Amino acid sequence: MKLSRPALVALVALLSAVLAACSSGPPVPDWKMNAQSSVERFQAAYLSGNALVEQTEFRRARSQVAGTGKLDLVARIELLRCATRVASLAFEDCAGFDALQADATAADRAYAAWLAGKAQAADVTLLPEAQRAAAGASSDAAAASAVAAIADPLSQLVAAGVLLRASRATPELLDTAVATASDQGWRRPLLAWLGVQRLRAEQAGDAQAAQRIARRMAVVEQPLAP
Repeated sequence: MKLSRPALVALVALLSAVLAACSSGPPVPDWKMNAQSSVERFQAAYLSGNALVEQTEFRRARSQVAGTGKLDLVARIELLRCATRVASLAFEDCAGFDALQADATAADRAYAAWLAGKAQAADVTLLPEAQRAAAGASSDAAAASAVAAIADPLSQLVAAGVLLRASRATPELLDTAVATASDQGWRRPLLAWLGVQRLRAEQAGDAQAAQRIARRMAVVEQPLAP
């Protein structure tokens, strides 16, 4: 029985080695269960825009994995956090992973390069399966189609974010990302992707479309009811 939810596996397979366990095997150590729960909570909190909970749960997940002394697994936790940010168009240096990259696996280093928009042809085969088609696409249109075909919502937004970072985002790609973030109710990435759409509408001189998107963003930005 897999302990990690499909979104984590499809996203980067970052915790598959950590969280996978068979129900007929030995008892699962507490740190694995605790790490899984905290990863899911910090991921959900970030996507919903709750920074305080995200920080708390990330520290808890990292602490649980750090207790094993396995540097490659700590690096994967850091990489998962960076991937979630890319999905929300927060293009920051992945400093936590960079500090541990000497102890990371080749696949993790390839994934970090992909997230940074610096992946080379040799990195494509090392990427998580969900990202390979988009990474290896020969045209922007083909890349957009590859992203649309990704089943896991977060994996889809990660690939879309990388393509935008590399200036390869087509209008179709933006439509896909907005629809996915909207369907999931993920405020942070939805606002980010709508912001890109609004900017492009303004640049194209389409004031009506820009105003419509702005109205939509205003609704998403409204604080939650107490």
